[in-house]
Amino acid sequence: MSHTLLINITGPESRGLIAAVTQAVAGHELSMEKLDQSVYHDTLLFSAQLSVPAQETAASVVEKLCALCDEHQLTCSSEISVAGSELTKYAVTLLSQEVTEEQVVRVNQVLAEHGAIITGAKDLTNDGALNPENAKKRISSCLEFQAKAISLDTDQLKKALLEASTELTMDVVVQQESVYRRHRRLAVFDMDSTLIKAEVIDLLADEAGIGHKVAEITERAMRGELDFNESFRERLAMLKGLDESVLAGIADNLIIMDGAERLISSLNKLGYTTAILSGGFTYFAEYLQNRLGIDHIYANELEIVDGKVTGVAKGTIVNAERKAELLNQLTKDEGIELDQTIAIGDGANDLLMLAEAGLGVAFHAKPLVRQKANYSVSTLGLDSALYLLGLSEKEIRALHG
Repeated sequence: MSHTLLINITGPESRGLIAAVTQAVAGHELSMEKLDQSVYHDTLLFSAQLSVPAQETAASVVEKLCALCDEHQLTCSSEISVAGSELTKYAVTLLSQEVTEEQVVRVNQVLAEHGAIITGAKDLTNDGALNPENAKKRISSCLEFQAKAISLDTDQLKKALLEASTELTMDVVVQQESVYRRHRRLAVFDMDSTLIKAEVIDLLADEAGIGHKVAEITERAMRGELDFNESFRERLAMLKGLDESVLAGIADNLIIMDGAERLISSLNKLGYTTAILSGGFTYFAEYLQNRLGIDHIYANELEIVDGKVTGVAKGTIVNAERKAELLNQLTKDEGIELDQTIAIGDGANDLLMLAEAGLGVAFHAKPLVRQKANYSVSTLGLDSALYLLGLSEKEIRALHG
């Protein structure tokens, strides 16, 4: 009855390692199913998948490999399956302004501690597999690792990776491999502080001379400390009497989030349906729809009478529950599964939407939102979501001719 033994070796680059491993396991009744050796800068990532007849054989092999690694100042981790169990595949995406050796080693260590073994790696920024010839000098912002695990507590792994990410200024996203990871069909976005670098209600408050007071309430609401509906009505009421003419000026000066234009244009070329689901205002959502080429918008409509803001909004407030409802409705309208959706937002009122989506990303979010969301990105621009779909820079460039 065969077992699967996963071996992961990390440390300073070591020439001839494959030969040394082969020699170390010689004499045992086993078969070598897969070997992979990657190098980033001077850091070695070596993995092997072996089929062994019994756990005793696996233990003996691991003992020899650990001794070999001690000789070469390498770290060895292993995982043994029970007979008949299936390995689950994962895609692990490491994002950073500049990926470092320390980050690569830490990700590998955390994965190993939680029972996941890296089986391959590629550089999505520089379009290639990692090897000594092409990975020593170049600067990367995204590495993608392929990993396998027999069993994986994703909640505990996420917690450990979030701690490491905070310490080393990186993002690590772990997704279970599926047919949908590279083939999603619908992407929905929060607007304020996600597609644009501002909270529009704060900009309106600045024009009304009450900016500091409103911004403080907005900050607490986005951290999840206040009821969204109540805080929204409170802030909006303070804008009563604001002249309608200021809206156009604010719209014309909105700063688009880094990477937003490249992300939306790439998704459009890939045939995605896109939508804004915003607790902000339709006036500004329509402006972004036209500028970025977004298919649908759902936001709050400011009531304006005689050229003045009345301090109330028409219709149902687009809050956390409403965003999740809209995502589900759009999914049904498109005839797709929730696993085929992407949602990106930054605030506590986005968490339900992020939880519903197949890929829900907290973008440059507050600590509470990062902790609760399944995935988060805080180091790169909005277009880094394309890496999470498994796209390389070469593939992204090809989309734009």
